[in-house]
Amino acid sequence: GAAMPQAAARAYAVRPPVDLSLRNPGETALWVERLGGTSLAPGHVRLPDHGDVTALPGFAEGAWWVQDLAASCPARLLGAGEGRTALDLCAAPGGKTMQLAAAGWQVMAVDQSKKRLERLSDNLARTGLAATVVQADLRQWTPPEPADAILLDAPCSATGIYRRHPDVLHRIGPRQIAELAELQAELLARAAGWLKPGGQLVYATCSLERAEGEDQVARFLAARPDFALLPPEPDALPAGIAPAQEGWLRTLPDTLAEQGGTDGFFIACLATGQTRD
Repeated sequence: GAAMPQAAARAYAVRPPVDLSLRNPGETALWVERLGGTSLAPGHVRLPDHGDVTALPGFAEGAWWVQDLAASCPARLLGAGEGRTALDLCAAPGGKTMQLAAAGWQVMAVDQSKKRLERLSDNLARTGLAATVVQADLRQWTPPEPADAILLDAPCSATGIYRRHPDVLHRIGPRQIAELAELQAELLARAAGWLKPGGQLVYATCSLERAEGEDQVARFLAARPDFALLPPEPDALPAGIAPAQEGWLRTLPDTLAEQGGTDGFFIACLATGQTRD
């Protein structure tokens, strides 16, 4: 609506806070106190001001990593792993991989970029978390076996992170969005075939474009009647972030504006074996 550009302008005018995801959510109060921050969810600390984050307490020992609150929501939807298997697709630099590993999933992290995977491996080493790391093009790669859960943070226009990278608003146009939507549809269709019966597939993009979010999932569900949207459990999301009536999740420039805002994300949890209304 007309209010959204105004909200976007206000968000752009304010320096984004730094969000941290904790390796152990049970230590949230401890790290809020040690870092002088606030928390909007278990396993989250928000810092209003920052310098060199690598100099902060807890970085060297791998107690946390930098990750926007909205970016942490896709993995939050999958909950505790309890030793089950998860594929993290387009995984680098590894924030969601670390979330899943910390939550007890056996994670296989896949990305096409060797350089970005090196950063992911460094992050795993620093935090002491474990995952199998694979360099591959998802358009040709196939996993060795189906997984209990899949997280696809698909390549996108990245218009949702304009607060940090304002240039994205000038270099992305309708043609690029259409090309990315085509790639997303291909990856989503492939990923759906790698899921165990009864499993969950979380699709996410850091985009504000419906073509990369709502329209993408609607098209997928029309083609795959064996899947249905699975709305998030109320306690899976940070306070103040709620799913839309359709069951998917959309964060916007005015989401949690009074607390410092979030990046723009679209997130949908797609599950097999569910009954559609």
